[in-house]
Amino acid sequence: MTTQALKIYEAAEKLPPIERIELIEHLFFSLDSKSERNRIDKLWAEEAEDRLAAYERGEMKSVPAQEVFKKLESKRK
Repeated sequence: MTTQALKIYEAAEKLPPIERIELIEHLFFSLDSKSERNRIDKLWAEEAEDRLAAYERGEMKSVPAQEVFKKLESKRK
């Protein structure tokens, strides 16, 4: 990793989890073509709709975001 990339990485590590996720998405999508990005967005939208429908049918429970991030943070340490 270059010195510049390492500095960016170290700065990104200090961001809150949601901001790191947004940064990852921006970087990831910057590598893809527009048509591939649209295909991925469509697949994610379908997945979200399927999960919402499963939740509404009582087949899936919800977990508060703070609880999820707390668990992720504890695994990181």
